[in-house]
Amino acid sequence: MLNFKPIYFYKITYCFLLLIFAAKPSFAQSELYEQTSEMGTTIISYQRDIAAIQDFYAPSPTNGGGGFSFRGNNVYASPEQRKRLIEVNADYLVKLKLLAFDKFSVYGKVDYILIKKQITANLDKLKEDAIVYKEIEKYIPFANEIYELEKLRRRGTYLKGAVIAARLTKIMKRVDSASAALKKTNDLQGINVSIANRAVNGLVSRLKSFTDFYVNYDPEFTWWVPKPAEDLSAALNKYAQNFALKTEKREGNEIIGTPIGKEELQRQITAEMIPYTPEQLIQLAEKEFAFCDKELLKASKEMGFGTDWKKAQEQVKNSYVPVGKQPELIVKLQNDALEFIKANQLMDIPDLANETWEMEMMSAQRQLVNPFFTGGKEISISYPTQAMSQEDKLMSMRGNNPYFSRGTVQHELLPGHHLQYYINNRYKDYRGVFSTPFSGEGWPLYWELLLYDKGFAKTPEEKIGMLFWRMHRCARILFSLNYHLGKWNPKQCIDFLVDRVGHEKANAEGEVRRSFEGGYSPLYQIAYLVGGLQIMALKNELVDKGKMSYKQFHDAVIKENQIPIEMIRATLTNQNLTRDFTTQWKFYDFK
Repeated sequence: MLNFKPIYFYKITYCFLLLIFAAKPSFAQSELYEQTSEMGTTIISYQRDIAAIQDFYAPSPTNGGGGFSFRGNNVYASPEQRKRLIEVNADYLVKLKLLAFDKFSVYGKVDYILIKKQITANLDKLKEDAIVYKEIEKYIPFANEIYELEKLRRRGTYLKGAVIAARLTKIMKRVDSASAALKKTNDLQGINVSIANRAVNGLVSRLKSFTDFYVNYDPEFTWWVPKPAEDLSAALNKYAQNFALKTEKREGNEIIGTPIGKEELQRQITAEMIPYTPEQLIQLAEKEFAFCDKELLKASKEMGFGTDWKKAQEQVKNSYVPVGKQPELIVKLQNDALEFIKANQLMDIPDLANETWEMEMMSAQRQLVNPFFTGGKEISISYPTQAMSQEDKLMSMRGNNPYFSRGTVQHELLPGHHLQYYINNRYKDYRGVFSTPFSGEGWPLYWELLLYDKGFAKTPEEKIGMLFWRMHRCARILFSLNYHLGKWNPKQCIDFLVDRVGHEKANAEGEVRRSFEGGYSPLYQIAYLVGGLQIMALKNELVDKGKMSYKQFHDAVIKENQIPIEMIRATLTNQNLTRDFTTQWKFYDFK
């Protein structure tokens, strides 16, 4: 037995512990970077600072029903509010330059690039808004007086009721004069009419915020002010009508949208970190469509219909379940997908995520713009309601048949949107402001592609069902881009979905209406397939080449939250990033 002196024993023990902890940081850092990065505090501070400015400078009128005041953060910004937002954003850009970017982990560098991108975009938008305000300012010469009154309200400045009543009456006269001058000249050339309308309505909200603070609490104010304030508010509301947008008269169920043009399309595509042109994305969709055509004909021949795939699809559509049985089908299809994923060792799904998904039935009104399932925390089932016509009921049942639904239940639930909801709330949730539909919709769409490649569709009917949705994603790219490029109108988009994909007409109308009138961004519908192909390309790069297992890959991707997929790739590949990084990943092979 060796006889160490205590001092040597402690030194050896200390060195041994150093070796242990030197080996552990990779695990400790991995767990730490699942939740944050060197930029986490800066990002959260920025978000909170902007929220503080928005809250402080927003009006706070009282809700007539419950008696509680509420922050009107959607009210048009005052010049003072906009100035402070510009200053705060500019200050953060300066702070970013002082950070030790080169010493950051790849997680911190990704967060740095994302927050810089967002702050720059926010600052550009605020400066554009300031220019627009200068253009409409001459039409609201009374605005500063109302802004000043609300400013006094924020610190509860004591005000004499009689003096304020006189000021409000004077402002009302200025509103009347501005209204008379506008009617005389009718000159609204070169201004953003909708912004002018928002600005005037914002003044109404700020006036109410001001008066609500004092009325009933200050006896003199309560005696003098309410009537002049009511008259001024009425004058402002009437004046705002001069800037009301003239909406096109809709004929029947006509779909009315606003094409944005090639230049704006390209700007938005680049902002989403997609290094392609609209024309290249159309080429991508056409190539993917050709693959679907080839697979569809194989399935059609297996069913005995030769090359007449529409007859094969018609048989699939008529496989709809009996009335009232659709919820049971959802459960079965979800279980089928989970069993397949487990058998192929593709991903570990948390038990609690599986336990806590639920379903709801979609109203007839919602089905006008959502003819198929939607999902997130729960799955909304699009299926006939009592009030629908017999024809619409049948189209809904046929469009949501078991084979079509096979590829979409897992898209909405697990491992799709419901799992995103579950994981994104637990890992790097501060990245929610960087979310993009190319990741949000790309992830569940990627699973549709992967499951098809892995043989989840075993019968030709199941293949036709999953291919229907794959063609649908191709069609979304084609009709969305062609519409915004000014080449197609809504009717052509509907006809394309019916003739080329096999949609029921009512479902095609709902899809096109959702795309152009449903509040979605112009790129939302192309994000499904493009985002899915991005993740597929990343899978090919990492899993297919043996650098990661499927489980490691899927776990890593979803924990990065719904950020641009090129940034997820940077994280997974430990890419060497620069402060001024711009999109560069060519993820698609056009050959």
